[in-house]
Amino acid sequence: MTRVVYFAWVREKIGKSEEDIDIPAEVNTARELIHYLKSLGEEYEAAFEYPNVIRVAVNQEHIEHHESIIGAREIGIFPPMTGG
Repeated sequence: MTRVVYFAWVREKIGKSEEDIDIPAEVNTARELIHYLKSLGEEYEAAFEYPNVIRVAVNQEHIEHHESIIGAREIGIFPPMTGG
């Protein structure tokens, strides 16, 4: 199981701040994870409607969509950050 933590409007659309997910063996990258999560129901589909804007962190380190999530203990999912 991997802890997936949702932030900002991703959390609001899904309706939970975190959950433990048994990620399928064929899901190896951040892009594949977003695609998989989008398939989990209407609220996930809404949260990941625009997958290219979603940011991902593995074990609290930002990664790009093509990078591996294998071995992750925690994955953070969040929208683009704004400064101010």
